[in-house]
Amino acid sequence: MPQVFPGMTPVATGCGCGWDKEQFYNPSKIAIMPMGFCYPGKGKSGDLPPRRECAPLWHPQLLKNLPKIRLTLLIGSYTQNYYLNDKKVTLTDRVAAWPEYLPSMFPLVHPSPRNTYWLQKNPWFSSKLVPVLRKEVAKYL
Repeated sequence: MPQVFPGMTPVATGCGCGWDKEQFYNPSKIAIMPMGFCYPGKGKSGDLPPRRECAPLWHPQLLKNLPKIRLTLLIGSYTQNYYLNDKKVTLTDRVAAWPEYLPSMFPLVHPSPRNTYWLQKNPWFSSKLVPVLRKEVAKYL
């Protein structure tokens, strides 16, 4: 299976988007908006979920200042649960149905080493989704 994040940290690769570090850190091209703006603490199997009050309080205010958003990468289940009003229950279901959300949104798995098993179990992510994701992102860089 081809490596989705070859030789780079997950943050710099952005889920296999194909941008370089300079593009990634260019604030006129890419904005990163977390679900929570404080560290929620550590749980049994990783970080605790984002605090529920953060996104409803801060996202509308931030989005007002980002009027030209053309593509939103919804990375991880918390983001997808918040922004997608659909009947899909699992992250895998949503990511597998990525064409349904284009052209404005693209649901993705979190680019974490903890998701290596998920990537191995779902080879379509690397073979089918990532090439389209790179083309979509390239339109806006």
